[in-house]
Amino acid sequence: MCPTAKVKRRSPDGLVSGDACSNSGDDGGHWTEEAISGGSLKHVDLHTGSNGWASPPGDLFALRSKTFFTKKLKSPSGDWLLKPAGVDWLRSPAKLDNVLGRSDNRVMVALRRAQAAGKSLKSFVFAVNLQVPGRESHSAVFYFYTDDPIAPGSLLYRFVHGDDAFRNQRFKIVNRIVKGPWIVRAAVGNHAACLLGKALTCNYFKGENYLEIDVDIGSSTIANAISHLALKYVTAVAIDMGFVVEAQAEEELPERLFGAVRIAHMEMSAAEFVEMGSVVELAAGVKSGGGGGGGVCRGLGFSRVNHHDNANGCSRSGGGDDDGGEDG
Repeated sequence: MCPTAKVKRRSPDGLVSGDACSNSGDDGGHWTEEAISGGSLKHVDLHTGSNGWASPPGDLFALRSKTFFTKKLKSPSGDWLLKPAGVDWLRSPAKLDNVLGRSDNRVMVALRRAQAAGKSLKSFVFAVNLQVPGRESHSAVFYFYTDDPIAPGSLLYRFVHGDDAFRNQRFKIVNRIVKGPWIVRAAVGNHAACLLGKALTCNYFKGENYLEIDVDIGSSTIANAISHLALKYVTAVAIDMGFVVEAQAEEELPERLFGAVRIAHMEMSAAEFVEMGSVVELAAGVKSGGGGGGGVCRGLGFSRVNHHDNANGCSRSGGGDDDGGEDG
């Protein structure tokens, strides 16, 4: 049985309408069943789960509405443009880049197995890799996918096929602290948005059927310090992170999440160790280049600064272009 539902409507900025199971067949299920159920961080219940991940509904996030540039109004995001395909919590001797290009990446292995059987031949995988430096490097990797073509000319299509300068100007994170002590709420911020490509160094890796964004938290001293503070309390924290290609023109509205994830009371010890030299990277993954790093966004979600600062693409809670939803 397919783990995701049909897309209920089409966005002017999203996917061609279709069924998440359109290429799955009846003799083994959809390839993402294996990807979602695997990994060191398990798929858990949205409301009661612990030490795992879940998929928060898009309507929990208020994004730029159709009238944002004239009335500054926000509206619920609605369905994600891409569907969840799992989460990995990894540790390694050094920073992990281009995880989708590794021959042992479990998500791509599952997709290649399906494609070898003639299924899911048009599937495309999108990954966000949050890289946390330390004595051991950690990576929180969030996977999303579509079995349907991304609509040519849409904002998401332009992001996938555009250059790094365009991506750095548009890649935005929106966070919601669902549960957590006051010190984490104060440090991380809540209901706020940040253009990660302008605040931190982001490297982009594009393969034939994937795009990966590697976000280097260590590229900002302040972001690095506050992320480590938040990780000290991580077992007491549940946080929603939504990922958006920011709309900067009226014809690109309304905004829609391309994906969202909830990390619920994660344990640092759950991270799976990855040897740096144990695999050979696939030639398909090509680094597009880096960017950003010019500003600082505070917190695990990189979504709050002390002062509103258009130069680094961040907005503080309660003012400016905060794109969070209400707690629920």
